[in-house]
Amino acid sequence: MVSLRDIDLMGTIVLTTIPLLAIYTIFCVPLTWKTAIWSIVYYFTTGFGITAGYHRYWSHRSYDAAKPYQFFMALAGAGAAEGSIKWWSRHHRAHHRWTDTDRDPYSAHKGFWHSHILWMMIKENPKKRGLVDINDLNKDPIVTWQHKNFIPVMLFMAFVFPTLVAGIGWGDWMGGYFWAGITRLLFVHHATFCVNSLAHWLGETSFDDRFTPRDHFITALITMGEGYHNFHHEFPSDFRNAIFFWQYDPTKWLIWFCSLFGLTYNLHVFPENEVQKGRLQMQQKKIEQLKTKLNWGTPLETLPEYSFDEFRSLVKDQGKQLLIIEGNIYDVEKFIDHHPGGRMFLKAGLGRDVTNSFNGGVYDHHNAARNLLSGLRFGRLQGQVPETYKAKDE
Repeated sequence: MVSLRDIDLMGTIVLTTIPLLAIYTIFCVPLTWKTAIWSIVYYFTTGFGITAGYHRYWSHRSYDAAKPYQFFMALAGAGAAEGSIKWWSRHHRAHHRWTDTDRDPYSAHKGFWHSHILWMMIKENPKKRGLVDINDLNKDPIVTWQHKNFIPVMLFMAFVFPTLVAGIGWGDWMGGYFWAGITRLLFVHHATFCVNSLAHWLGETSFDDRFTPRDHFITALITMGEGYHNFHHEFPSDFRNAIFFWQYDPTKWLIWFCSLFGLTYNLHVFPENEVQKGRLQMQQKKIEQLKTKLNWGTPLETLPEYSFDEFRSLVKDQGKQLLIIEGNIYDVEKFIDHHPGGRMFLKAGLGRDVTNSFNGGVYDHHNAARNLLSGLRFGRLQGQVPETYKAKDE
């Protein structure tokens, strides 16, 4: 049970006040087209500060970046008001290190809403904090500067800067604050939060199904490309989330585009051979799961064994409609009248080994016929078939 002492007051105030102010904005603050465009531009700017900066650069070091790029991302990420780089990246590394356990700060096993937002409204239990290495972050001067000055930097980038642009640019001070500041922030928050919640609930397990991360286009659309989350958890050091050109991953495109100008470099890509092995293994696993839903007949190793004389006796003395194909005995009684080639061919093969006829001597049967045979299994032949009882080419 959660008590009042467990509530993170600051997190709760921020995460409840922003939506209330956004509702006020929608109904009470006029939206001009210039402010609308600016709000969208700044939404993507601060969103990329999280996805390309906080996440793929500082949390995973999936590429290297020039100092101007790092500084820009530190400012843009602060404008998303989701904590400092150090705070955000430490939690995210713990999420990867301890995925789906009690040490995962936003474990999907604690429920959708916990992983989406409630984990930031409840104080973290120090005893359950997952240990991770952040020595590189502690030594990073930009990370250190931003962490020490986060509150003033965040307030300026999240609220003052978007207000100044709209106010000085076209005189819309109110719209700049409420639309490009408050309402834009609400959308950035919940787009990012969906990576922790929706990306662990909606979609396919394309590379591994032992954990909750999923791949889905809808999540990618909401999160600026972070929705191919199963791939990301399997290959976190890859600067991509989407590996196919048709998959939506604007964060990947931005990182690549910046590499053309030397702002980013050493873009890490996991070996294609290993990526395809993971995909193939999951495809095989899913095929095996589908196969369990179908009737494949009695397993060959559990069938009773008959000598050829016993087989002949079953046909001749007991009237069984049996034939032999590739060392296995099949009962065709229920199928003989439905044989596409007519009952004559099957009737002529009763009590005989028709392997040659089945495999092309008369007709090279299709896969469907071979699958059908699995449901007609009767037994296995022990010993050899006399040549006189083997069907020849006709």
